[in-house]
Amino acid sequence: MGKGGEKGEEVGEREAQSRLYSWEEIRRHNLRTDKWLVIERKVYNITKWAARHPGGSRVISHYAGEDATDAFWAFHLNPSFVQKFLKPLLIGELAPGEPSQDRGKNAQAGWLQHDFGHLSVFKKSKWNHIVHKFVIGHLKGASANWWNHRHFQHHAKPNIFQKDPDVNMLHIFVLGDSQPVEYGKKKLKYLPYHHQHEYFFLVFPPFLIPVYFQIQIIMTMIRRRFWADLAWAFSYYMRYFIMYIPFYGVLGSLFLLTFVRFLESHWFVWVTQMNHIPMDIDCEKHRDWLSAQLAATCNIEQSFFNDWFTGHLNFQIEHHLFPLMPRHNYWKIAPLVKSLCTKYGVHYEEKSLGKAFKDIVGSLKKSGALWLDAYLHK
Repeated sequence: MGKGGEKGEEVGEREAQSRLYSWEEIRRHNLRTDKWLVIERKVYNITKWAARHPGGSRVISHYAGEDATDAFWAFHLNPSFVQKFLKPLLIGELAPGEPSQDRGKNAQAGWLQHDFGHLSVFKKSKWNHIVHKFVIGHLKGASANWWNHRHFQHHAKPNIFQKDPDVNMLHIFVLGDSQPVEYGKKKLKYLPYHHQHEYFFLVFPPFLIPVYFQIQIIMTMIRRRFWADLAWAFSYYMRYFIMYIPFYGVLGSLFLLTFVRFLESHWFVWVTQMNHIPMDIDCEKHRDWLSAQLAATCNIEQSFFNDWFTGHLNFQIEHHLFPLMPRHNYWKIAPLVKSLCTKYGVHYEEKSLGKAFKDIVGSLKKSGALWLDAYLHK
């Protein structure tokens, strides 16, 4: 009897949890005026959601012209002619092929593929997907499917262990407040984590793109049989080596490619990590979606340099709340989002670029100290 009663209670609980809702209940739920819906309506009205990236075609033309003039310069009998006249005329640069310019071009191509990956350039998703494969594959040598798989998880569950791949540090770093304590109590010491804020400079920025990402991208394309992505990436390397081997040889071209990615990696790491690493990093807490996004994300103050340097991702909060929105609209909605977060008691964090860089190192130092304290405690 007792056990039967318990089973009956369990069935009743399951039925209560899986109850059917009437259409009127669903309609009332959809008409509710909670924090998220208020922000959503106001942003949609002001930013003209249908507007897309105003310079999408122009930017694509820029990169097409860049590649075409690089190829022409590589095989022209008088390279100085192209260097001095043709390339500056077409794309407004001074000396084709210089590593510093390749670094800038690669980094800005990274922000561009991010736009297409978020479907925020063309009105039709199909065109965004097609051009995304071209930009990240042919201009970057990477995989659109690999990027989508990682990045969409990050947006869905930012800074959540085992759900956001961006906080999977492969035991090289411990992040947040809970993970270092857990490692310390379990006496896990893969590296001296109390020095992670020091070896960060030697490991994370130099090796993320040229080593870790490159290995992961190639392995992902082969293991998951992303043959179209592999073909696009192959076209990037073919174009690169055809243009540079005549001047630098095979080893010299490999060195130049690695050096450019080494520089780009520093740029990428500092820009992407300053918005998230100093924020709350923990296991799943089942927060509401809005609170979860703001707990894991912060903004960097706006300026002409900050907008350019970060590809407008200094408005990281707005980007996470409206991932399909073109990035040129973030500055328009930031005051609205900030005021509404203040009204409803949701923390909205904004800081200077210098403080954001400093906070990356500071958060790693704090996590390392937590690990050491737990590790030494008996």
